This record gives sequence, C-alpha cells and structure tokens, in this order.
Amino acid sequence: MKKILADILFIVISATVLIGLIEYGLLEKHIGFSLIPILIAYFLGQFVKSKFK
Repeated sequence: MKKILADILFIVISATVLIGLIEYGLLEKHIGFSLIPILIAYFLGQFVKSKFK
C-alpha cells in the first residue's frame, strides 16, 4: 500500500471515530485533547513504517 493511500485511510478512520464520539456526547468537555492520541498514533505509525520498510 502506498504511503499516501495509508495516510488518507488513517485520516478517514480518525475523522469517523471523532465524529462518532462527538455525536454520542463523549467529548463535550475535552474536545481539545481528543486530537492528541490520534496524532501520537499517526506519528508512531510513520516511525514504525520508516524503520521496518
């Protein structure tokens, strides 16, 4: 799978999860912090992909 396709797929899945959490009202107070775990997962994935290419 090409890098751009993996990036787009990750963004779509992350956006879907965030929208679902917002719809159920689970992120009302901490919406600003919801992006941190997603960014960590994304950059860890990029690091692992570059190391084990």
